Amino acid sequence: MEKYTNDKYYKSDITGKIIGCAQKVHTTLGNGFQEVIYQRALEIEFEKEKLTFEREKEMDIFYEGKLIGNRRVDFLVDEDIMVELKALTKLEDVNTAQIINYIEAYKVKIGLLVNFGSRSLEVKRYVK
Repeated sequence: MEKYTNDKYYKSDITGKIIGCAQKVHTTLGNGFQEVIYQRALEIEFEKEKLTFEREKEMDIFYEGKLIGNRRVDFLVDEDIMVELKALTKLEDVNTAQIINYIEAYKVKIGLLVNFGSRSLEVKRYVK
């Protein structure tokens, strides 16, 4: 697998593996499938890379210390890397805002927004 790490980033070894897995899935499947198809394929690649992860992890959202709801993230990797998948022809500002808000709400350190829907894989890394 290609190396997608940058030592200046927190947990770049793990995020590099995640990005490499996503690249393999996109290269194999291409674009045009529903998000759940990419999610299932990515799970297989994560297992092959021996990554510690939870798929469709339900996480609580708090406001001023009170539980106000919850949402499922596509993957929570290594306890503090959130991976949100999209299958859109083009990412929009709302997708970026969503992942930034999730990082804050879920108290994780890193968010990866991975879009399988475009001709080339798009990956955006957000660090708290």
